[in-house]
Amino acid sequence: MTTPADIAAHYRAKLAVETDPADVYAAQKAGEAFVLVDTRSAEAWAQGRAKGAIHLPTREIPARAAAEIPAGTAVVVYCWSPGCNGGDKAALAFAELGYDVRLMIGGFEYWAREGYPVVTDEGERRGPVDPLTAGVR
Repeated sequence: MTTPADIAAHYRAKLAVETDPADVYAAQKAGEAFVLVDTRSAEAWAQGRAKGAIHLPTREIPARAAAEIPAGTAVVVYCWSPGCNGGDKAALAFAELGYDVRLMIGGFEYWAREGYPVVTDEGERRGPVDPLTAGVR
């Protein structure tokens, strides 16, 4: 039988490896040291990405991470949305390389839906806040 202590341990462990768009944005604003990594394709990156993110597709992490992100650097990864596991695959790749990595649950979809800054080659924008995903600020 699962005990309350087992349940608490599960959620403690989950929170140690996951974060969300609100917490990532707050950490950026507070100047916390981490690299935000967009792990999607070049086509998805071109459509828009979280402000402050670098582009490192999941399949390229093993070959490029060490050259682009210094060892010991905290990393937060994201993919498109909760409907894909690309972010999980990217987090695993970084963890296997020894990085302190967290997955931004909700991915780029929820970053944009919550109204955080989105960057394209044309510049920066913010969309409307979706009241189903975040309270209207």
